[in-house]
Amino acid sequence: MKTVFKGVSKVLLFGFFLLSVSCGKETSQTEIPYIYVNFVIYPNTLHFIPEGGYVYSSGGYKGLIIYRPLSDQFLVYERACPYDPLEDDARVVVEDNGIIAVDSLCGSRFILTDGSPITGPATTGLKQYRTRYDGYSLTVTN
Repeated sequence: MKTVFKGVSKVLLFGFFLLSVSCGKETSQTEIPYIYVNFVIYPNTLHFIPEGGYVYSSGGYKGLIIYRPLSDQFLVYERACPYDPLEDDARVVVEDNGIIAVDSLCGSRFILTDGSPITGPATTGLKQYRTRYDGYSLTVTN
């Protein structure tokens, strides 16, 4: 009976050790504040966006990047970096190459084809908004 008790107590002690170690780690990043987004633009005329190009737009928390990889495809990203969204000076800007966006404060870089981080301290991708394109108008929502 003593050996069974010793085995159980060792397992319990090990479990408490793992629990105390994991609870002390910082695992969550600050969330980007929710701002309602629902607007329409006309990317072929009034708000022209060439294929492979992008524009900045108002809306969201710190503004938006509207990227057009193909003539009938649009990706819209929040300009607040997921690593440091509440920092006043932090804002994601598109580099001259037109395919990579970088956070002005932490230096995290993201590829615009899917918003994923490629370098820097950010471990999550850019916040992406929903789009609906009918060949004429582009609707952006969250």
